[in-house]
Amino acid sequence: MNKSYLYFICLIATMGGLMFGFDVAIISGAVPFIQPYFGWNELQLGWGVSSLLVGAIIGSIGSGFLSDIYGRRRILIIVALFFAVSCSITALAKSSSVFISARLFGGLAVGAASVLSPMYVAEVAPPRNRGTLVAVYQLAIVLGILCSYLINFGLHSLDNNWRWMFATGIIPSVLFFTGLFFIPESPRWLFKAGRESESIKVLTRIGGESLASVEIKEIAESLKEVTASVSFTELFKPSARKVMMAGFILAILVQVSGINTIVDYAPKILLAAGVEINNALLQTSLVGLINFICTFVAIFLIDKVGRRFLYLVGSMGMVITLVLLAISFYLKAEGIFTLIAILLFIAFFASCIGPVFWTLVSEIFPNRIRGKAVAFASFTQWIFNFLVVLLFPHFLASIGGAATFIFLAFMSLIQFLFTYLFVPETKGQSLEEIEKLWDKPVR
Repeated sequence: MNKSYLYFICLIATMGGLMFGFDVAIISGAVPFIQPYFGWNELQLGWGVSSLLVGAIIGSIGSGFLSDIYGRRRILIIVALFFAVSCSITALAKSSSVFISARLFGGLAVGAASVLSPMYVAEVAPPRNRGTLVAVYQLAIVLGILCSYLINFGLHSLDNNWRWMFATGIIPSVLFFTGLFFIPESPRWLFKAGRESESIKVLTRIGGESLASVEIKEIAESLKEVTASVSFTELFKPSARKVMMAGFILAILVQVSGINTIVDYAPKILLAAGVEINNALLQTSLVGLINFICTFVAIFLIDKVGRRFLYLVGSMGMVITLVLLAISFYLKAEGIFTLIAILLFIAFFASCIGPVFWTLVSEIFPNRIRGKAVAFASFTQWIFNFLVVLLFPHFLASIGGAATFIFLAFMSLIQFLFTYLFVPETKGQSLEEIEKLWDKPVR
């Protein structure tokens, strides 16, 4: 196996995750400054933050269809351009309408990257490396989040600090765009598009001739009855119904269990708990650091203990820590207790849920519908991400932190139960073998 080449192309593809994390989290540190600048109330603030996610909803569903027609790599190149343009316009915005329009535009890129980057990695990686390499995509997301938090803290004392916060995203966008010209197209997309010789060439360069010959036969078998074009209705036929339902429910639960309330509003939560603004931004950087470090746990374990086990542990850990966070607000405890509960929540999510969700979504769907199915799952999670981020400031102010976090804990409990009952283990199996798992009971 040509590991250096495999790691290189996956590294470039996962830069989409870096920009994803940056764009989602950079606004957290800007919130205390843009809210008074634009004169927003709590619901307007929720819209200003969540407007990115409306673009992500559109970008996620559209990218799946476009990538099935034009290829994963070509659409990623366009995505990288969108990232650079949106960062520039957001930094220069002087009105709410321009700011939100730029956030919507950037959301198109975030949504598309959430579909295409992990899907590309899943389609180029051999079975024994796929979980680890797709988990690296989540590592890229949390690295982007950490960089955003550090940038926010480093720039908080400057004039027009929020403008500089957004402008820093131009640099990784350009690097992402440049790197994409040095990676190949997905071999599975090439085969599906009738370019078998090119597909074999890519697989051979990655894994050698013997692995390429095995994989090309499996790909051909999985696609032998499939035409080049798959309609959207294919996703809801009886043969795909079970796997589509699993992807759909997982996509809802990963958001309504509360991760982006922390990622997008950590400073606001800490301010509500009585922490001063400078300390809130500094402590948010610690949240990003824990998020980054704990993602390595998932990378190390995902191909050893499996996806399902990590999801169960992470879900139950989130239940417990969200209850602790609710208790902290109910008792009006010192800010340090709120911070500890947040850090524990992030640790469980980062080490068990975040990387595993994107790995599962990128590998559970059959070859014939993967592009559109991954797009649909991503589309679903972006819708619920939008709703959570839009409404969280309002509920935090109206019903309080205790009731809000108890609700999120209940959603995490449902995530645990759904995983236990309906999600099979997929570690160490080829994408084509995973297709057959849905004909068997989970336990």
